[in-house]
Amino acid sequence: MVSALKLTVHQLDALPDDGQRYELIDGELFVSKAPGIAHQRSLGRLFVRLSNSLADSGVGEALLTPGIVFGDYDDVIPDLVVVLAGREGIISDRGLFEAPDLIVEVVSAGEKNSERDRQIKRQLYSRHGVREYWILDPVLKTVEIYRRKRNVLVHEMTLRGSDMLASPLLAGFSCVVSHIFG
Repeated sequence: MVSALKLTVHQLDALPDDGQRYELIDGELFVSKAPGIAHQRSLGRLFVRLSNSLADSGVGEALLTPGIVFGDYDDVIPDLVVVLAGREGIISDRGLFEAPDLIVEVVSAGEKNSERDRQIKRQLYSRHGVREYWILDPVLKTVEIYRRKRNVLVHEMTLRGSDMLASPLLAGFSCVVSHIFG
């Protein structure tokens, strides 16, 4: 039996800077285009609200599109992460080398993108200890919330419209879901 060759983070770093977004999950290369406007608007609205709340409360810091290297075969670029106060040491100029407390992905158009965010990345983040994972869907205008239970990220709820987005990790933060999607 022949096994597929896994790419390494070192090989990923050698790829050209050509405007594509390259990620590596279990040695498999994933390539995506720059996000569309609906994606950027939703992400921007959430980032401003989260960032302001975290700055006011001192609970932590929100970062846009940092690279996260989980090991030799896993290097991803989530849309937004939150690192809670006291864990700033996991942040470097290159990105993060440990799991942040919260990761947010905004689903881009296409079945492959949806599958990557809802299944492949969720499983990766679960394996590496992410405490909470949010998936924003600008088409459906929903926020799926996954929280860590018994060492696995489990779907807890899907929010929409006038539902309030909040987290036990982020004291003082709340946002009406429709405000994220405009």
